[in-house]
Amino acid sequence: METAFVVVAVVTILANAAVAVADLARAEFVRVNSAEVGVPPTWIPALAALKAAGAGGLLLGLLGVPFVGVAAAGGLFLFYVGALATHVRAAVYHNIVFPGTYLALAAASLVLALAA
Repeated sequence: METAFVVVAVVTILANAAVAVADLARAEFVRVNSAEVGVPPTWIPALAALKAAGAGGLLLGLLGVPFVGVAAAGGLFLFYVGALATHVRAAVYHNIVFPGTYLALAAASLVLALAA
């Protein structure tokens, strides 16, 4: 179970770190998607900080602070539940697979962190 947690956590860390960097770089796909679902551009840096904090917390969990890893995975899970809700509220379904994938990674990280 621990190997599964490490693998899933590392993938979750890398995915969230990458999208946080894209958010902070104001990548075109981030701006377009945010506008489509009604997220103001001024929120993007704060959302990037939350994603980066989740990735950092998961990393700390891997490095021996398990309660921080659990809290980070839980935070990312709730974050992406909100992202999915935002897509549904805006009726933007063509790219809902992206927050859905991040939600699945966060959920798997949470379950595996609790089991470890």
